[in-house]
Amino acid sequence: MSTTRSFPDGFLFGAATAAYQIEGAAFEDGRTASIWDAFSRVPDAVINADNGDVACDHYHRYADDVQLMKQLGLQTYRFSTSWSRVRPDGGALNAKGVDFYKRLVDELLDAGILPWLTLYHWDLPQALQERGGWTVRETSDRFTEYALDMHDALGDRVDVWTTLNEPWCSSFLSYTAGIHAPGHYSQAEGMLAAHHLLLGHGQTVRELRARDSSLNLGITLNLTVADAVNPADPADLDAARRVDGQFNRWFLDPIFRGSYPADIIKDFRDTDAEAVARWQEAVHPGDLEVISTPIDSLGVNYYHGEFVGGTPPEVDPPAGDAPTTRPIGVPFPAHEKLYWHDRGLPRTNMGWEVQPEGLTRLLERVSEEYAAPADVALYVTENGAAYDDEVVADDGDERVHDIDRVEFVEAHLGAVLDAVERGVDVRGYFYWSLMDNFEWAWGYAKRFGIVYVDYRTQERVLKDSGRQYARIIAERALAAAPAV
Repeated sequence: MSTTRSFPDGFLFGAATAAYQIEGAAFEDGRTASIWDAFSRVPDAVINADNGDVACDHYHRYADDVQLMKQLGLQTYRFSTSWSRVRPDGGALNAKGVDFYKRLVDELLDAGILPWLTLYHWDLPQALQERGGWTVRETSDRFTEYALDMHDALGDRVDVWTTLNEPWCSSFLSYTAGIHAPGHYSQAEGMLAAHHLLLGHGQTVRELRARDSSLNLGITLNLTVADAVNPADPADLDAARRVDGQFNRWFLDPIFRGSYPADIIKDFRDTDAEAVARWQEAVHPGDLEVISTPIDSLGVNYYHGEFVGGTPPEVDPPAGDAPTTRPIGVPFPAHEKLYWHDRGLPRTNMGWEVQPEGLTRLLERVSEEYAAPADVALYVTENGAAYDDEVVADDGDERVHDIDRVEFVEAHLGAVLDAVERGVDVRGYFYWSLMDNFEWAWGYAKRFGIVYVDYRTQERVLKDSGRQYARIIAERALAAAPAV
């Protein structure tokens, strides 16, 4: 006998994208280069030398894409605005760039879809990078100015404002490991970038709150569950502690507690004392008070957990990094005797484990330790999977039968419901991504969408996962697994 599980009243179903990954029109209507325009032209930094010049051509096709969202029944759409389009080179306001987002928001509102705006999804203007990027304090101030420009333009019709998407990626993955733009290899730069990103977040929340106390203000973090291979082994436990501290607590603690985790500062000092000294000079009195300015919502991005130990595995698990020939480093500065293991779970086409129960545990932990005491609501703002998708003819109709992704979505929505039933205040779920797009260092080699994109013709094809997601939204319920 099977039953259905209903979602709470008011629970929002959405999908997410990012400006550089879908918009294209990279140098139209006054937009200038971002760090990703520059990085994608670095030899061997991106698979096939792909770039976002055209991407999904959303800049010209946004109205049709909004109609696709309406067809899916999306209640909300999480998108990012391009700093390089709105304030090219980090300079004066570009009216044509602002007008694009005005038109997009109007289209969403006309379709009955709540706009969920993210101000920064990794596309720093290249001109600002050439002045130091996120390693310098000035960039925090320029970000706040850009955010207020967007509020001037859209504050009358956008109520939900997210400052940053995944600052771990735009700091340690980008300035320490060299995997993402700008592709640097420095522990000090990663630490400085993380601090200035968080400072820009706090400053922006303060300024927007002063303008309009009714706004829903927040930040989105990519978070994980770090499990020790052997919970009885001190070395394995320490490996899990360091992953959790460098990935989760380095961002959660300043935002919610007004302090950086002392154990990770020590780990970082043991790795590079000079880097920590540079970072400490950059943390000014009052910065952490600004960073911990109260927020309303925390976005949780979850793709998989981590299974780590203090000794190497017999067989290395699949790598999740793009197989480019350009050298890359490790985004965890304190990575000595830190090893990833395989626990035998299914894996996506990215080589990532499929671990829905990890999402339940993550939401419970973040709620108990951070969000609930601060009266902050949780939203799953990204969750998705890449698989090899193929368009086939089915009774004269083009279809994509992506059963693995259907099962992935259902399993993770079930994990969200598990958390809700345990008392966690989770108020929405955004699938990543609405459509296939430019997947950073992977270029166009990986497909995450519930809508297939033919990059030659820009034709969109709704995948079976999109059809199933639409049914779940319409019914506001998930079919339970058959009772055993």
